[in-house]
Amino acid sequence: MIDTHTHLYSEEFDEDRKEAIQRGIDKGITAFYLPAIDSESHEKMLQLESEYPEYIFSMMGLHPCYVKPESWENELNLVKKYLDERSFPAIGEIGIDLYWDKTTLDIQVKAFEQQIDWAIEKDLPIVIHTRSSFDETFEVLERKKHPKLRGIFHCFSGDLQQAQRAIDLNFILGIGGVVTFKNGKIDQFLGEIPLDKIVLETDSPYLAPVPVRGKRNESSYLDLVVGKLVDIYGLDFAEIDRMTTENANRMFAASAL
Repeated sequence: MIDTHTHLYSEEFDEDRKEAIQRGIDKGITAFYLPAIDSESHEKMLQLESEYPEYIFSMMGLHPCYVKPESWENELNLVKKYLDERSFPAIGEIGIDLYWDKTTLDIQVKAFEQQIDWAIEKDLPIVIHTRSSFDETFEVLERKKHPKLRGIFHCFSGDLQQAQRAIDLNFILGIGGVVTFKNGKIDQFLGEIPLDKIVLETDSPYLAPVPVRGKRNESSYLDLVVGKLVDIYGLDFAEIDRMTTENANRMFAASAL
């Protein structure tokens, strides 16, 4: 299994980070992908990657919730500096979030578009954060349409039509704990989405799957997500594991796993 989205560097893991990583490895996790947030956590993320070079891979980008009027341009300059200095498997997590703050939509769009341009220039996938903003996100992707533009809709929580629209734009869906929630709704149509269009993720420490919902999430719980996919797709655990792992490896080919 590959956890395509985990914030292992976050403070929620400060007390038992090594143990949490080992529990994931013991459960069969072969790679952990870390999405960037902003400059406050870049060094911590990259340090963790350096400690586990065979397992942990950092992305680079500016999270839409941290696109602030006073700092977003400086933050983007730092992202560009990192992208020019070394290779990353993806640019992310980037996108638009209108759940917390609608007043920054204009600069969120500018930051999103700039990072998409860099992804196209460097031939990298993007990992998209979209919350209360599917229409705005799709508008940007349609405007920036390009043969090299591809990636993952992280923590996908839309409907079937939005899922298909994302796939038509050369994206795949990141599926995590939400698929196990009674009110998550994506389990009602996910079986209509080809399995080669999804990857596994936890978004840990957030969105722990049932039956550990409400607790701190971690990569070792990814098997609970796979268990739900077994029910949805009618395939055995090993096959779900194999296909989603292949999907992630194909998306993050730059990591040369």
